[in-house]
Amino acid sequence: MRRKICAIGNSRGVSLPVEALEKLKLAVGSEVDVQVDEEHGRIVIEPVKPASYAEGVDEAFAAQVNDFIEQYKPALKKLAE
Repeated sequence: MRRKICAIGNSRGVSLPVEALEKLKLAVGSEVDVQVDEEHGRIVIEPVKPASYAEGVDEAFAAQVNDFIEQYKPALKKLAE
């Protein structure tokens, strides 16, 4: 999957295909580890092992809740005041 590096503020970023994220069960807000493999001249991005959920908690639902929280974080902070 060929991608282009884009500017994000003072940083640079690469968009990740939804299909790849779904296969690895990653969503907005998921943590990843970024390593530079100088020996092979590459950047390696690996998912951080997610916290395990209590028995009976659906992982897809938990991911949706995390997405919702991330999307509405400013509003939720205001409501918490």
